[in-house]
This record gives sequence, structure tokens and C-alpha cells, in this order.
Amino acid sequence: MPALKLHDTLSRTDREVKPLDGKTLRFYCCGPTVYGPAHIGNFRTFVAQDVMRRVVEASGTLTLHVRNITDVDDKTIRDSQKAGQSLIDFTRGWTEKFHADCASLNLLPPTVEPSAVAHIPHQIAMIEKLVAKGHAYAAADGSVYFRVSSFKDYGRLSHLEDRELRLGASEAASATDSDEYTKDSLTDFALWKARKPEDGSNYWPSPWGEGRPGWHLECSAMILEYLGEDFDLHSGGVDLIFPHHENEIAQSCCSTHGHFAHHWMHVAHLMVDGGKMSKSLGNLYTLADLQQRGYSAAEVRYVLISGHYRAPLNFTFHSLDSARQALQKLAKADKALSLLTSHLSPSSTGPFAEAWDTLLNDLNVPGALGGIFSVLNKLKHTAISAEDATAARNGLHFMLKALGITLPPVQEEATADVPAEIQALAQQRWDAKQAKDWATADVLRKELEAAGWLIKDSKEGFTVVPKA
Repeated sequence: MPALKLHDTLSRTDREVKPLDGKTLRFYCCGPTVYGPAHIGNFRTFVAQDVMRRVVEASGTLTLHVRNITDVDDKTIRDSQKAGQSLIDFTRGWTEKFHADCASLNLLPPTVEPSAVAHIPHQIAMIEKLVAKGHAYAAADGSVYFRVSSFKDYGRLSHLEDRELRLGASEAASATDSDEYTKDSLTDFALWKARKPEDGSNYWPSPWGEGRPGWHLECSAMILEYLGEDFDLHSGGVDLIFPHHENEIAQSCCSTHGHFAHHWMHVAHLMVDGGKMSKSLGNLYTLADLQQRGYSAAEVRYVLISGHYRAPLNFTFHSLDSARQALQKLAKADKALSLLTSHLSPSSTGPFAEAWDTLLNDLNVPGALGGIFSVLNKLKHTAISAEDATAARNGLHFMLKALGITLPPVQEEATADVPAEIQALAQQRWDAKQAKDWATADVLRKELEAAGWLIKDSKEGFTVVPKA
């Protein structure tokens, strides 16, 4: 079966995703910082990575998937102390919440999920190597910094010039470090942070004094432990390209003889209603927020995969409504095919070969979905044999598994008479949606649900049906 071709951020070309050893694709994904619930912007990246893994496995290649848990940094320390909990108890609770959300969104669990705290000895060992080789130095306060000027290839991933690197480093330092003036150069970054009063009891011994690792270091140390000096693919959000992934490359290559990641996959931002997500705007949605509004995790996943992973995706509640309709169409098509065949063995693409080829072309999920619906539409208007129905249903399930899509129960059309006042309320909601007054539309939807009625939207209008 053909291999997946994926854009490589480093070379800026589309390259085949194939394992160095010819057997198992070994890849690393930057995981969550567990100080609160992950939001749907975070999950856009995790879901795209999940689809990538599923497609690789569906192509016949084994995978070794490593995704870390960041359970020590400024945010986890700050918020655990605000909550009056130990760091380990605080981060354990949010890690469990993250795992529950991942399961709801049908994400395959990683092969290995190491945590930063559990690998502090590994990080100290890497710092010692960097200091010994002259790539790092200790400051007077006991902090240790990586000397960026010692690595001539710094900036190759982000393709930034020296002036831009200095500007970016300055902005990063002003946002995260209060001790940037202890560094030899503005572009240097922390490998070890000396203990400060605000850290409380969250510090560890080291050759340079008590403190804790810098954020960038944990990924390099855990990659070396579980994937080795050279591995196949590294992935994360585009916001991690600089400085995080740039710093990973520098400290990893300078502490080993390896080339680090041979392929880089980065996922673009998620926007909400055409703008940036932020707490101040009240649009930083979690999975729980959307479920409280009546949407399923499967519908959320569908929206998150519906745009190309390298293009910004605009999330709206209308897109969730559209996802609900799309999943129903898939479920109804599957049910219709099941009436013609009882044999399900989704091991080949069947009539969805073109959609599969589209998916293999830089993980083009929206194109693949379009191809799936095109085939289903043709089948709907064609008399097919049991043999063709079997091939079609198996192919459909092959594609659904590769995309991680789970089908909902088929909703049968209701024939109940709709009271005039309910119909009028539903019309008001529709008018509010057309005016993009989402708040009013949401309030009216809840009123209808409280009265025992659900709304089924389509491009042309809506249908009012009684709640089951």
C-alpha cells in the first residue's frame, strides 16, 4: 500500500513518511501542560496527529508514539500552590481529565507517555553533557543556559535570520523569565532554573544547586530515552516551531551525535468565529463546554479534522451543526449498506480508493471526506449487488477507522405535529443564527430543548423534532 506523504517543516517539501528501520515509525508529539483542561485549540493538534498515526498504521506500518506530559513549569507550580495542592496531586488530576477527553475524542493512546518530573535525572544528565562540551554555562545564581552561538545551525527549522531570532528571544524572555539579564546573550535559553521563593517546595538538587529544569529540555531528554538520537518524526502546533522546537534541536544535537528528527509535522492554529481564542473573549472552549451545549465528542472531532491541518481552521457552532448532519449522513449510508450485506472486514478501500489516495497526499482530510460523500451519493442512486455493497461498506469502515470517526445512532425522522409556538421559537433561533447572533440562538435552543424539542439544521433551513 502507498505511503503517506507529509509536508516537512524543515525542508519545506512534501516527503514520504517512512521508518528509518523499515519497520516501525517512531514519532514524538509535544503533549499538554497539565494545569487546567485542554481546550479545543490544543485538541486540534492532538486530533491531527491521531489521524496521521491512523493513516500510517492503515498503510501497514507499525508505530511507536511518544507523547509527554509537562507536569512542572511556571504555570503548574503557580496554579498548584493557588489550589493548595502538591504539584503531583494537582497535575495528576488534570492529567486524568486530559486522558478522559482524549478517550471521548477517540484518540489512540500513545505507546509511551512520560512526564517531565519523572525524568528530571535524565534532564540533569543532558545538561552535564552540554556543559562539558562547552554548549552550556552556569550563571552566578545557579541557573544554567544553553549558548546558542555554539550551534551554527540554530534557526534552520524556523528559517529566521539572526535579527529575528534575537527579537523572538527578547519577547519570549520578557514573557517567561525575570532573570534574562543573568545570561551571556539574549538568545541563550534556560536549561536549569535556580530555585526561587515562589517555587515553594517544587525544586530538585543538581550539580549547580537546587532548582528545576527549563521547559524546553524535557522533550529532548525523553526523546533520547525512548526514541534515541535519531528518530522518524516530530510533531506539534505551529506555535512551537520557535523557540521550543528550535531549542530542542540545538540541545539534542549538541549533547549527542545524532541528527534528531528526520521529519517535522506542524499543525496550524484554530480560530473561533474568525478570531483568536482567548479567555478574555470567552471563546476558549473545552470539550466539556461544548458537550454542555448538547454537542457530542464525535461531532467536535469531525469539526477538528474537517480542515487541512496546515491551514488555520475557523471553528463555529454552525460547523458543529454541519458535523452533526454529516455524521448522520454517514450513519444512514452505513445502515443502508448493512441491509445488503452482513459481512464487515474493513481491510481495503473498495470504491473509496480515490479518497484514500487524497488522504495520503499531505493528510488531506477535507478532500478525502469530499471523496467519501461523492461515492456514497453515487451508491445511493445506483442498484448494487450484495458483493458491491460488501466492498463499499468495508471500504467505508476502512476510511472511518483511518479518520477516527465513530458513527452515531441513526435518527429516524419524526412525524409528530409541531405546536405553532414551538415552530415560532425555532424560527426565531434560525433568524438569530443567520444574523450570527450565536448567544441568542443558543438561549433559544435551550428553551426548545427544555420544552422537549430538538432542532435539525441544514443548509436550506431547519426541522423541529421531539426529543427521544
